[in-house]
Amino acid sequence: MSIQISLSGLSFCILSSSESRIVYLKRVDFKNKRTPEAVLVELQNHISNEPLLSQPFETVLVLFQNELSNVVPEEFFEEENAADYLKYSSKIIKTDFISHDKIEANNSINVFVPYMNINNYLFELYGEFEYKHASTILLERALSDIRNREKDKIYLNVEPFHFEMVVVKKGQLQLYNTFEYYTKEDFIYFILFAIEQLKLNPETVIVKLTGHILKNDPLWQILYTYIRYVEFDRPSKEYSYDALENPLQKHQYTLILNSFN
Repeated sequence: MSIQISLSGLSFCILSSSESRIVYLKRVDFKNKRTPEAVLVELQNHISNEPLLSQPFETVLVLFQNELSNVVPEEFFEEENAADYLKYSSKIIKTDFISHDKIEANNSINVFVPYMNINNYLFELYGEFEYKHASTILLERALSDIRNREKDKIYLNVEPFHFEMVVVKKGQLQLYNTFEYYTKEDFIYFILFAIEQLKLNPETVIVKLTGHILKNDPLWQILYTYIRYVEFDRPSKEYSYDALENPLQKHQYTLILNSFN
């Protein structure tokens, strides 16, 4: 099982690996941004109300999705100084626990802050489990996508109040960042600013979308107004599904589905 946790929502996915079959898939978007304490209450409620989520699992992976992360070249990373890689770009406090992931695709380290109140609850419930930052999954996907490698690509994972952006030029990482937005104008401003600063061409760059965005909704429409090539990014592996309300909306779960790779 994988659980994706952010201050704007939750996602749950249960995979029967022997059958490559998705047994359970659900996304819960909050109406407003929550605190980590409030997210824990939401998580407890959803797990207690869904018997499938309370059963024992062979493996459990938790994806923390927040702005408290930074990517560092592996050759410069020193674990004892992990907080230093975050303190200038993220609001952290001395008591924050700092963790990190290895990004194999470009030999870098993703330094991040997990929500320890949630980790403690899940440990009590499931025992030992693995956790990563959600952007590690997004970055691995973007950097390992060998199709049209000569093309410039922007990967956007959209959530209700923020989105992650990864920019790859000819297979090389140019940018990873998280942006808060409240209007479609906020959304397009950050994207167009990145395009301008990185000297990309909106007529040729390919934008690949995942998450909380649908074709012809306001975010998609304003994006397509300024950028020619906009497409939804599918999961990197194909699965069969016990229940998927709309196969055309599979991209909303791409990040959590890619966590099983």
